[in-house]
Amino acid sequence: MSAYFAFARSAFHSQLAYRNEVWANIFGKLVQVFARVAIWQAAYAGVGAIVVDGVSLQQMVTYALLGGAVMGATRPERIIGEIGRSLKTGDVAVWLLKPLSYPLYLFANECGSFGYRLMTQVIPTVAFTALFYGMLPPASLFDGLMFIAFWALSFTLLFLMSALFGLVAFWLMTSFSLDWILGALLQLFSGLLIPFWFFPEPLATIARHLPFAWVVYYPNAVYLGRLSAADVWLHLGLGLAWAALFLAGVLWLWRCASTRITVQGG
Repeated sequence: MSAYFAFARSAFHSQLAYRNEVWANIFGKLVQVFARVAIWQAAYAGVGAIVVDGVSLQQMVTYALLGGAVMGATRPERIIGEIGRSLKTGDVAVWLLKPLSYPLYLFANECGSFGYRLMTQVIPTVAFTALFYGMLPPASLFDGLMFIAFWALSFTLLFLMSALFGLVAFWLMTSFSLDWILGALLQLFSGLLIPFWFFPEPLATIARHLPFAWVVYYPNAVYLGRLSAADVWLHLGLGLAWAALFLAGVLWLWRCASTRITVQGG
């Protein structure tokens, strides 16, 4: 495990070399958050109410800020791109000679990058916008603690989804467009743009049961107290089941990809 910790630490420190990128990313995140909040302010102003379907404008502002925090610290396109580059250069074949796991290396590398983006981009962005717009506290201490658990689950699921999509590149021989496909699915079915309580039926019911819902919607719903304690535990268990399923898929695909590399490489 010390080797994987070293990979995570190396990924964290390597990000420090691009300090100018930090300011550009913070500015980009601020623009995204301001845009999302402005959309909801305009939507509520259009209906002339501060509460729509039991959801207040302040709750939607908080939801928009949290959505940026949950998604902002993980970059699926970088994970998929890393796999694509390793495949293109042939570096991925080197992992067959090492007593290490390539998927675990990717996870350790993303953990280091996650910590860096969390401290330098996400927290400053959320803190600034929260002071500007106001941000509701967790509905309760229980909801606040469970939000952290759901956020950790969100990070794990998003990584596993990205790794799964990235490993498909071994059969396509390119990762081109794979990050676009995953990004489009996340935009629509994670609840990042529109919470599921505003979705029409039966689309809302379908979206709540897809694994993408655990990336943004459920962490935010837990924070805002939209779920009962029983539902929180239920959906945490379902989210863990999705994570286990994706983990099995990633390990199976990597095993198949390893065999493919060995056969083609002689």
